[in-house]
Amino acid sequence: MAETIAADMGANVWKILVAPGDKVEEDDVFMILEAMKMEIPVMAEDAGTVTELHVAEGDVVAPGQALVSFEAE
Repeated sequence: MAETIAADMGANVWKILVAPGDKVEEDDVFMILEAMKMEIPVMAEDAGTVTELHVAEGDVVAPGQALVSFEAE
């Protein structure tokens, strides 16, 4: 099942740790956002394969903005 993870709050994309085609396990970190001097990990809720990144490092994201899509197992 395809899933898209969205930003919970406005933030900067600090570090992306995956690429399309990468396999992830539940609780693996896709990327790290930075807001109010705090690092916020964006984690996989299920195991699966990354299908698309919707942002790049350095981007500013808004609440609800798509960050990453993946195909859950």
